[in-house]
Amino acid sequence: MLAVFEKSVAKSPDALQTPNSESVSALKDGFLAQHFSSLQPGSVTINLGSSGFMAYSSDKQNPLLPRLFAVVDDIFCLFQGHIENVAHLKQQYGLNKIANEVIIVIEAYRSLRDRGPYPPDQVVRDIHGKFAFILYDSTAKTTFMAADVDGSVPFFWGTDSEGHLVVSTDLDVVKKGCGKSFAPFPKGCFFTSSGGLRSYEHPHNELKPVPRVDSSGEVCGANFKVDAEAKKGGTGMPRVGSAANWSQNY
Repeated sequence: MLAVFEKSVAKSPDALQTPNSESVSALKDGFLAQHFSSLQPGSVTINLGSSGFMAYSSDKQNPLLPRLFAVVDDIFCLFQGHIENVAHLKQQYGLNKIANEVIIVIEAYRSLRDRGPYPPDQVVRDIHGKFAFILYDSTAKTTFMAADVDGSVPFFWGTDSEGHLVVSTDLDVVKKGCGKSFAPFPKGCFFTSSGGLRSYEHPHNELKPVPRVDSSGEVCGANFKVDAEAKKGGTGMPRVGSAANWSQNY
């Protein structure tokens, strides 16, 4: 799965940007979408207008970590993996028996957006299993993405030559768009358009970028580690209708 978000929708962390990284413009003339399609002939591309695009393929799937896509009320979501506590989450969010993992993620996001009772770190932490997901709310023009604590699904992110955010489970696709300005998506973390990157395992701690060095000794993006000494402010996510809507200000 692949998503590229225009920088005004999802700003990539500055630490991912590597000088002279040989990155390209992933969105210009549909460059990275076309490259993905050439590698995955049966792929589907979802045009998000000026915000970017999402793409996925059902071919060559790992049966233990399947890829799923759904759109509900202008919320688009790509999911790969397997949730172990599906029955519990269906009950928690009031979903019917046929709801699958990607529908659960969309409903969890809607609960956060629409004044749900749980903080965002708890919502992601409550998902037990092996997973990575990318969600885009076209009404609020905001993104929400996360990976499990073990990094069970290969998941990478980077920044292209124009500062747009590239996220994918395909390392070669990320390298094509971002050159050396990329890294594995941090395990046990989630990212939102307005709030940036946070750890859901350690929600009260800051994340510290640590430069990555490749096999040739060159800097290649950054890994993000929990800083045990630095504490964040409040971890609540302001909701729709509150004084500060999280999708705009979180």
